[in-house]
Amino acid sequence: MAAKLKKGDTVVVLTGKDKGKQGEISSVSPKAGKAVVDGVNIAIRHAKQSAGSQGGRIPKAMPIDLSNLALLDKNGKATRVGFREEDGKKIRFAKTTGEAI
Repeated sequence: MAAKLKKGDTVVVLTGKDKGKQGEISSVSPKAGKAVVDGVNIAIRHAKQSAGSQGGRIPKAMPIDLSNLALLDKNGKATRVGFREEDGKKIRFAKTTGEAI
């Protein structure tokens, strides 16, 4: 099945502690059905100091379920994603505006 959300898409969080926050997808794990979004679902990880990096409490974006994310259309509103064929290619489009993504 084709991916509705891909790396680089701007999304909004629909549920949870970060509801309403927006960010860009930095990585997607299709098998797990999760994505890492910059600035969303931040957890504190403790790191030991090493020669290359400073130790301490480091904020890290954790994966969030794809079902809790919605793509932002050009108007800045959450939209569902559909698929259609144009010129023999399968493309994604925003259901609210009908515009290709």
